[in-house]
Amino acid sequence: MENTALHDRVFSVEFFPPRSEQAAENLRQTRAALAALQPRYFSVTFGAGGSTQARTLETVLEIQAQSGVEAAPHLSCIGATKADIKNILDIYRNHDVRHIVALRGDLPSGLQEPGELQHANELVSYIREVTGDHFFIEVAAYPEFHPQADSAATDLLNFKRKVDAGADSAITQYFFNPDSYFYFMDRCAALQIDIPIVPGIMPINNFVQLARFSDACGAEIPRWLRKRLQDFGEDLDSLRAFGVDVVTHLCEQLLAQGAPGLHFYSMNKVEPTRTIWRNLNLNHAETA
Repeated sequence: MENTALHDRVFSVEFFPPRSEQAAENLRQTRAALAALQPRYFSVTFGAGGSTQARTLETVLEIQAQSGVEAAPHLSCIGATKADIKNILDIYRNHDVRHIVALRGDLPSGLQEPGELQHANELVSYIREVTGDHFFIEVAAYPEFHPQADSAATDLLNFKRKVDAGADSAITQYFFNPDSYFYFMDRCAALQIDIPIVPGIMPINNFVQLARFSDACGAEIPRWLRKRLQDFGEDLDSLRAFGVDVVTHLCEQLLAQGAPGLHFYSMNKVEPTRTIWRNLNLNHAETA
């Protein structure tokens, strides 16, 4: 991997849309605290089958108007028509949103019709078809393989299709084994995939929640880490302090080996994302 100067790297934070007014107010406070770190952008997730479409749109427009940080909405194609997608893209263009995270998305329970676009590469192609170069398009990458992939080779070829369709950059699923990322990057280089592939970083707040997410998305928690986290039991303060150390060290390894940035899955919380960010001195990196 090539080394990248810190000031050229992209550091960003992800939120999910709030489900109540109280959650919305909590997110505003979180957003204000993390905006002070000067991330390059805030991304906002999009529920299965567009189930949070209205809340995603509302959150994105509020970020764009009030935070001083660029907003990057997620957009998934499963369960949507081309007309649905074009309508959303038109709204974002009219509000000068210029950054999209394009995903296939999950098929929600009970939905039988997958929609006109069934894969993320088709969504990327369609965005390019109807909007040209207006949007900077991010896509997903899976160093430890998509849980529904038939094989590692198939998964990599699926990623290449998204790149060839017009993706500008990629964000990975989170992982805790840096070698999985480094090996994935080597395999991408062998296929002449040369877009930036930014590691997704999951701070550790709660072991039960982390284990559930990881089992669902195929992200491996190494056995040594799983056992250590289990040992903390109900002592959440100690668990989070240990988690900050583990994730800070992971980020240090990634940056030392040339990762083009870091994308933090904040879970709509200020900590521990802020502590890890400060441990890494990323504000200095952005302004160097």
